Amino acid sequence: MNYRMIKYILGWILVFEAFFLLIPGLTAVIYGERAIQPILITIAVCLVAGGLLIIKKPANTELYSREGYVIVSLSWIVLSLFGALPFTLSGAIPRYIDALFETVSGFTTTGASILPEVESLPKSLIMWRSFTHWVGGMGVLVFLMAFLPLSGGQNIHIMKAESPGPSVSKLVPRVRTTALILYSIYFVLTFLQFLFLLFGGMPVFDSINTALATAGTGGFGIKNDSLGSYSPYLQNVTTVFMLLFSINFTSYYLIITKKFKDAFNREVRTFLIIVAASIGIITYNVRGMFGTIPEALRHVSFSVASIISTTGFSTADFDLWPELSRTILVLLMFIGACAGSTGGGIKVSRVIILFKSLSKELQMMIHPKQIKKITMDSKTVEHETVRAVNSFIVCYILIFVLSIVAISIDNHDLITNFTAVAAAVNNIGPGLAMVGPTQNFAFFSPISKAVLIFDMLAGRLELFPMLLLLNRATWKK
Repeated sequence: MNYRMIKYILGWILVFEAFFLLIPGLTAVIYGERAIQPILITIAVCLVAGGLLIIKKPANTELYSREGYVIVSLSWIVLSLFGALPFTLSGAIPRYIDALFETVSGFTTTGASILPEVESLPKSLIMWRSFTHWVGGMGVLVFLMAFLPLSGGQNIHIMKAESPGPSVSKLVPRVRTTALILYSIYFVLTFLQFLFLLFGGMPVFDSINTALATAGTGGFGIKNDSLGSYSPYLQNVTTVFMLLFSINFTSYYLIITKKFKDAFNREVRTFLIIVAASIGIITYNVRGMFGTIPEALRHVSFSVASIISTTGFSTADFDLWPELSRTILVLLMFIGACAGSTGGGIKVSRVIILFKSLSKELQMMIHPKQIKKITMDSKTVEHETVRAVNSFIVCYILIFVLSIVAISIDNHDLITNFTAVAAAVNNIGPGLAMVGPTQNFAFFSPISKAVLIFDMLAGRLELFPMLLLLNRATWKK
């Protein structure tokens, strides 16, 4: 275990976080807010702590798979621990566990909040909430690799540990160039949404925050009703971009390089079919709850895009919809977005591989001696990938069950507990019942909040990096 390199990278994480905090700091200056003081204190703390860790670069910069997982897990934990300070120091969220919950929810792009009333927050802290979504959406380590050369080609281990999906590959031979390409696409899409929102009459501050939260598929709203009070045009724009950010960013690179057939692969096509089918069924199911069919279609499209992308914005209280609609939305929580996107959930590619594995096993029972391989887009899915998917599902179920049991100690109803864990592990935000789209997570006990914090981090990092921190073998030299 290369402990010195781990400390070195954690130091750079804190330095980068100090620079991230300049954005809410600038916002505080523009609006003349007192929150500038706690923000500056946090910046100073990050710079001092980070500076002490990077003062000497290790002679041995080698990183392997084990170091990659540890670096990613610890980076997100450290980022959240320091990122919570502005909320607590400003008095906006006095209890540190609540501030940590809010910050982890931001960086993991979950969007679950403990705040009963958002609009009273200083604009600088609202900006910090939204910006944590944007940083966490593509991944803070991917950002670090894009602008800071660490250890040559070996930092692919970091990208694999942080990137969502059953498998990760480089777009180009150099990992740093791949990271730059991904962040360039990410920035361009974010800026395009900002322009479309601005064109629709949304104020500049609102447009920036909404674009940042949508890009990260995070869903922290800046109004108490999320996006419910905005115009249909602005809601439709957000719907489109929630879906765009749910698609594997590799597809956009393939479109740019004119490889259109590869861009619209099996996963993307399946994702779009699931979205279209869900919108059609739910719209028919709730048609009598809205004034017109177009109005029902708009709210349903927004809700479906919000849930499957794991963004968590809302324009209507879907907890009041019929059971069929609510059931479909809960299923979409688990399916989630495409691999390689900023969305959470199990991922569409994993669901496809699981169904193909099931089909293979059924055929093998009928014809035990046949040799059959699982394929996607005319390519064989490697056994290691299938094994990783199966292990992921087992681990997912285990964490899910244990988390529900743990938070049930608070004695809340099963629907609340079940969907709260689903919202945390899948990085969605809203659930049903007491954690519905018009509610919040403030009522949970500190222990339950700690469990949900772990779930949010585990869900964003695809479970295994967080679990490896608890494995004694990980820390052996």
